[in-house]
Amino acid sequence: MSIDHRLLTALTVILTLIYPLAIWFGKGQVEPRWLAVLLLVLVATRLPALKISKLARWSALCGLMMVLAAVWTNALLPLKLYPVLVNLAFLIAFAYSLSTPQSMVERFARITEPDLPDVAVRYTRNVTKVWCAFFVFNGSMALITAIWASQEIWTLYTGVVSYLLMGSLFVIEYLVRIRFKRRHHV
Repeated sequence: MSIDHRLLTALTVILTLIYPLAIWFGKGQVEPRWLAVLLLVLVATRLPALKISKLARWSALCGLMMVLAAVWTNALLPLKLYPVLVNLAFLIAFAYSLSTPQSMVERFARITEPDLPDVAVRYTRNVTKVWCAFFVFNGSMALITAIWASQEIWTLYTGVVSYLLMGSLFVIEYLVRIRFKRRHHV
């Protein structure tokens, strides 16, 4: 991975993390059509991935459609739907990997442990299913809060709670993995 690619990935992560807060702080201060510029920059940071992934192309197109809808209507709703799109894209990527020889989590695991035993491969497939369930839940909550909740609740969920839930899932899975490795001598 080149330095430019790493910087672009870091920029994408930072923008994704601050996105809900920027929408919240901008409400009433900045017209939604101008807040759409942040989403446009976020989509632009993913352009290098368009060469390698059909899913990246579709998610970028959907992101651009959200930008256009926000500019056209000058409404916040299209911008608040971006976290739904992110969860949907992750869900599709993880779920699709279950139909391939290597699940998404197995691919990640093989980066540090290329020789996974069969029991570990089954474990990674199950962890991929857990992440799919998480993306369904998280995306649903992002959609519900975008449509029916206040701006403050949406920001709290998408900017804080969802990250705490994701971090909790990482920690719980890590602890389960340690126990799994001990139990199966992996």
